[in-house]
Amino acid sequence: MLIQLRHFAAAWLAVMLVGGLPIQAQQPQADAADFVDLSLLVAPEYPCTWPTGFPRFRIRHYIQIGGSSVYNSDLLQIDGNTSTQLDVPPHSIPRPGTNLPNEGPLGAQFTDTVPAWRFVGEACVVDIRDLLDIAPKGISSLVQIEHVKRWEAKHRPLGAGDVALLRSDYSDLYYKPLPAGRRFISEPLEKKAPGWPDPHPDAMEYMALKGVTAVGTDSPSMGPIPDLAEPTHYAGLKHGLVFTEGATRLSQLPEVGSFYCFAGPRHALGPYGEGRAFAIKPGPLASWLLQAAREKNVTDLSVVLSTDLPVTWTGFGVGNHRHPYTKADFLYSETLDLYHHTHLMDSHAGTHLVPPSYALPARGFSNREYAPAIRSWLREYERDFGRRGFSSVTTEQVGLDQTCGWARVINVKSLINTTSPGDWPLSPAITPQQILEYEAIEGELRPGQIVLFQTSHVDTYFKSGMGSSLCIADPVNGDAEGWPAPSAETIQLLARRGVRCVGIDAPTLGGVDPRSAARTYWALGSSGMVGVEFLRGLNQLPAKSYFIFAAVKIRDCHGGPGRAIALFQD
Repeated sequence: MLIQLRHFAAAWLAVMLVGGLPIQAQQPQADAADFVDLSLLVAPEYPCTWPTGFPRFRIRHYIQIGGSSVYNSDLLQIDGNTSTQLDVPPHSIPRPGTNLPNEGPLGAQFTDTVPAWRFVGEACVVDIRDLLDIAPKGISSLVQIEHVKRWEAKHRPLGAGDVALLRSDYSDLYYKPLPAGRRFISEPLEKKAPGWPDPHPDAMEYMALKGVTAVGTDSPSMGPIPDLAEPTHYAGLKHGLVFTEGATRLSQLPEVGSFYCFAGPRHALGPYGEGRAFAIKPGPLASWLLQAAREKNVTDLSVVLSTDLPVTWTGFGVGNHRHPYTKADFLYSETLDLYHHTHLMDSHAGTHLVPPSYALPARGFSNREYAPAIRSWLREYERDFGRRGFSSVTTEQVGLDQTCGWARVINVKSLINTTSPGDWPLSPAITPQQILEYEAIEGELRPGQIVLFQTSHVDTYFKSGMGSSLCIADPVNGDAEGWPAPSAETIQLLARRGVRCVGIDAPTLGGVDPRSAARTYWALGSSGMVGVEFLRGLNQLPAKSYFIFAAVKIRDCHGGPGRAIALFQD
């Protein structure tokens, strides 16, 4: 009998090593130093907006902690041609049915519909520094086919799964606060300085026919000036490529082997979009992600931003809403039959980041500035959990390593329909008990993992037209049950496990009860944790998935629009 027990114990250990908890410990990891942020800072005094008639970037801190507000939030005016940005095929390809030259199916692949696998791949850094500032004023020096072949001769042929990144160090040198920052775009356009290096259309066609996934540049545009911008764009976009424009710090990457990602909001009908570019240096994690990318095992977990969808917090009652997501047309393109447009949006619209400063005031804040009801909530919170913290950590200060990691999806749908209408507005509480029950089956949560609460609320209620109020407005105003939301106790338990980022497929982590929401966000920020809200499709994720969220790098932003994706292997 003792021998049999020993055999059983050995078999149990073998099963656990292969399929249980220890396999999580074997998941490849990356340190913060392995993440390289390749994005330009978005701030009003930088040359972050295309200067020829495009609306300038603006941020206004229109909701501030104090009085009746527990939170900070911002009104953003931002368009897709801002700082580090993405171009997708409709930038140059007209939509099907427009009867315009070059129309085709790729003209429907806007930022909200382009396949998510196009955003990731192996960073192939092509050194073109010999082209920097060698052209006459107002003219771009050109990346020719021989420059690409020079890289291939040194390394290997470009191909599927590769992201060709053209490194001139242009943005590193010239992206500066204005007026010095005029050298970045304005002075070359005014023919007062040489243009930025960019691909000749033949070179772009060469890379596209190699089958690369995407092409990036550390210049402000993929378009050589003065007259090859559109031919170069069309040469790549007609093959379904996507472009990263305005990358920076490409010198921090080796020439091969890094995992590259571009993440930006899913603006409906966006022919281009602001976003975040970054890389993970070569290592076991990068290798795992690159294999998933080559197999196109990438799923999008972000909601679409559109004026007819419930993407913005409605507030309680009348007049307490946040600024609705707004699309503003300003320049018509006859060759595409569409308008260029900018957006006005709350910094918590759609899929977004929750940094510590969302609910934590900066040092020097007096709690007497809160309204009496909030002071009462705070006294109860500090009695139960200790002092609420302070923070000035805004979006641009949150490390990418904190919002990326192995996903642990905790299904909490059993909590739906567990409250009484007489108690609404109320969200069922995700308690520590749900975490412990999950760990008993799936293994203990580990430091650096991303906990994602699956409520399926967004998957069920995120829609336009009739029924759209069920997503936010009805639960908030007590006409429907709120979505499940983690309690402050649950957030503190996750913090003790070393979890630094929590996500949810619902509009907020706080739920619909104001007091409970304040406690949850105070616990989140006081623990140094961040949140990712308004996810979708968590039911699609396999057990072993790597979660990525990156917000637009906006200085002093208390939220942050972005995109969430996940990579997995079959």
